[in-house]
Amino acid sequence: MEVIEQNISHLVLGTAQLGMDYGIANATGQPVYDIAKSIVQEAWRSGICEFDTAQAYGQSEKVLGQIFKNLSIADKVRVITKFAPDVDPLDRTALNRALDISLNNLDVESLYCLMLHREDMLDLWEKGLEENLMDIVDSGKVEYIGISVYSPERAIQALNTKGISKVQVPTNILDRRFEKIGAFELAGNMGKTIYIRSIFLQGLILLSKDQLPKGMQFASKVIEELDILANKLKISKTELALGYLKITKPNTKIVFGAETQLQVETNISIWGKNFYSDMFEELKHSFCSVDEKILNPTLWT
Repeated sequence: MEVIEQNISHLVLGTAQLGMDYGIANATGQPVYDIAKSIVQEAWRSGICEFDTAQAYGQSEKVLGQIFKNLSIADKVRVITKFAPDVDPLDRTALNRALDISLNNLDVESLYCLMLHREDMLDLWEKGLEENLMDIVDSGKVEYIGISVYSPERAIQALNTKGISKVQVPTNILDRRFEKIGAFELAGNMGKTIYIRSIFLQGLILLSKDQLPKGMQFASKVIEELDILANKLKISKTELALGYLKITKPNTKIVFGAETQLQVETNISIWGKNFYSDMFEELKHSFCSVDEKILNPTLWT
């Protein structure tokens, strides 16, 4: 019976919620500045030093920059950001302009990781993208290059691409595609880091069947099955989701978002609990072929 100890360094605060309305379970919308500040402050105070954002996340970069400055932590945080989708990755001038915009918005001198926002950018890697990005790394303004992908095949391609150190993938108790294809084992063998996003599937996993929005009833059976399993284990679905990843993905980074300071406190508190590997044996054999319509938010109405 294995127990996985708490390691706050594995947690990353996702900040899409700080710049726009985000998530199917979002009940409050984009938080006002003081609430956003309390979210970041609580994460930092608890030991989280990595923050994930993007130019496409509304005002997220600017909000973070103001908070970093007010908390006097701009020189200590590790920031991961992604350029806007309309930035031409083969245009070196455009890339450097976008980088300067992010650095200015975030009020930091350099980025911990510049992450490509679309998996199809891998097709441009040998057409000049690699050279452009390595020049940015050589400038000292970016430490690592990463990419956010959706498909398991692209994850494998990214992990096998020289120059890419970080790969962000959607994985949760319903979405186990990357487990099946061996992406996590490959990352370990390659000495690269996987960042897991969508751990609550934009909040869908945490909803009850009665809370499903109109047009989402196709997910009711799966949600009901999750409720039954959580009740059987006598834990909440938040504990189910976080505990499973903590036990089964100990060498990854876990990106979670929050709309309130309390959500940060709750997630960190749950992460600090002792979970036993045998708690999730039944879960490992459940939800092995969930409908793509449930797993992919772009297919939701």
